[in-house]
Amino acid sequence: MTAIRIAILDDHKLFRQGIITILKTYPQFHIIIEAESCKELLNKIAVQQPDIILMDIEMPDTDGMESCKLILQQYPQMKIIALSMHSSHHFIFHMMKLGARSYLNKDIDQESLKYAIEEVASKGFHFTENIAEAMLRGIKTKSPQKPYLNGNVLTPREKEVLVLICKGFTNSEIAANLFISTRTVEGHRQHLLEKMGTTNSVSLAVFAIKSGIVSAEEIG
Repeated sequence: MTAIRIAILDDHKLFRQGIITILKTYPQFHIIIEAESCKELLNKIAVQQPDIILMDIEMPDTDGMESCKLILQQYPQMKIIALSMHSSHHFIFHMMKLGARSYLNKDIDQESLKYAIEEVASKGFHFTENIAEAMLRGIKTKSPQKPYLNGNVLTPREKEVLVLICKGFTNSEIAANLFISTRTVEGHRQHLLEKMGTTNSVSLAVFAIKSGIVSAEEIG
């Protein structure tokens, strides 16, 4: 079998290393790039291009949908497999609509991951029952329900961070509460400011509460 060149984009080093360890057990997979941000990935792709990108949809510098757009704008032939802890049909539908070739949950087993990569490499896509259902729902619904802010999607993680910001938590407190790094929290905070058109945490919290994005019960 022809070697499949793979890039891995995920800001969690342990997860990247785990995926690399798994994929290295298969001789047909060659890991040529690992990156912790979309910017780093694009810089490395400019030097050598992979056949497939395994990409986390929650990144510190930009969310998965924006990353997918940026990559495919420059490299429309690139095959992207989205990885996420979230199996919401809304996110699956919009990632696939943007051009991802598959959408996998991070708890996928080793053999299923291998099969998905091989199918994307050979056929150009890999559909699961969950993807099919998400696409069907999205097509049937003229305007799928989704958490939009200024035309951007609010991810489940961003919502968690937003609620804690409204509670007055600091970056380090949010990081400890959600078991993520402070750098990741800072990235989410910046995305929230941009998506809501606000300039600081106070105006962000006021906007979120006034607009009903965060309820009184959530911060009570």
